Amino acid sequence: MKRFTDYLETQSFGLCSALAQKWGFSTRSVRLSFVYASFFTFGSPIVLYFAGAFWMNVRRAMREQRSTVWDL
Repeated sequence: MKRFTDYLETQSFGLCSALAQKWGFSTRSVRLSFVYASFFTFGSPIVLYFAGAFWMNVRRAMREQRSTVWDL
């Protein structure tokens, strides 16, 4: 099961693990809460997941593009 979740995490956006690391929770609990929230709200957190993944990728690209203030 660990190999499966590692594969999923590398192939997906990694948003749940990033949120878990930032908030200090375990990755498993963040994933499970996301899945439960998706079932109870008929999939509306999926839109929030994709928006968060987009924002995370934009921030990563901005960080790689400009490393210091003097690179303007």
